[in-house]
Amino acid sequence: MDFTTMTELLACCHREQKSIADIMLDVEQQKSGRSRETIIEMMTERLIKMKRAVDQGVADPSSAPSGISGGDAYRMKAYLEKGDFLSGAIIADSMRFAFATSETNARMGVIVATPTAGSAGILPGVLFSLHENANIPYDELVKGLFTASAIGYVIANRAFISGAAGGCQAEIGSATAMAAAAIVELKKGTPEQAVQAAAIALKSLLGLVCDPVAGLVEVPCIKRNVIGTSIAISSADIALAGIESRIPCDEVVGAMYEIGKSMPRALRETALGGLAATPTGKQIQKRVMGAEM
Repeated sequence: MDFTTMTELLACCHREQKSIADIMLDVEQQKSGRSRETIIEMMTERLIKMKRAVDQGVADPSSAPSGISGGDAYRMKAYLEKGDFLSGAIIADSMRFAFATSETNARMGVIVATPTAGSAGILPGVLFSLHENANIPYDELVKGLFTASAIGYVIANRAFISGAAGGCQAEIGSATAMAAAAIVELKKGTPEQAVQAAAIALKSLLGLVCDPVAGLVEVPCIKRNVIGTSIAISSADIALAGIESRIPCDEVVGAMYEIGKSMPRALRETALGGLAATPTGKQIQKRVMGAEM
C-alpha cells in the first residue's frame, strides 16, 4: 500500500476505513520493516524533542548569536499573562510556542524539522497549544504527527518543501498545510476534511517568497512561523465547518510547484531580493556578515 497524491491517500483511507494517521503508520511500517510499536516510539521521541525546544525557547529571553532574533517567545508569554490579548487561547499559545521553537533553532538548539528547520515552529506550535488548551494527550499528538507526515509526504514528492527550490511557500506553506490537517484529525474530523484544511492553508500562502535577511532563517522566517499557526488553525476550523476548497488539494500542490519554478532566483533563499534587499535588510546583513553578500 502506498500513495503519491492526496486523492490516492483518501482512497486508501476509504478502502481501509482508517484515518490518515493510521494509513501513514501502515505505509511506514511497510517501507521500513519496523514494528508498529517501534515506529510509534520513534515518533514519540520526536514529539518529546519538540517539547524540549518549546520549553527552552519560552524560558530564554536572550538573543540569538546573530543578534537579530530572540526573546520574542518570552515577551509573548508576558503579554499573554496580562489576559487582555485579542486572540483566543489556542491561537495565542500556538504563536508563543512557534516563537519558542524557531528561536531555539536560531540559538543552534535541537529542533525537529517539520518539514524544514526554517518552518519548524508551526507544527509544535499548534500541537502543544492543543495539548494545553484542549486537553489532547501526547499519544494523540503523536497521531497528529503521522497525519502531518502524510501531507508532507505528498507535497515533498509532488512539489518541494525547501525555500531554495520553491520559495517560502514551500516551507511555511507546506508546514501550515501539514499542521492544518493534523488539527482536523485531532479534532475528530474526517480524512476528507483534513485534506480540505491542507488545501485551504496551502493556497493561502501561495507565492510567498523566501527572502531571509543575511541568509539566516530568522527574519522574516520566525514571524512567518508564528503567523502560520493562525492560518493552520483557521483553515482547520473552516474545513471542520464543512467548507471545501474550490480547488482540489492536488491541484493546489501543483500550482505551488509551478509558482515556485517561475520564481526568480533572488526570491528563493539567496538573500538577494525581497526583505533581504531592503535598506535595513542590507544594514543587518553587513553587520552580521561583515560585508554585503
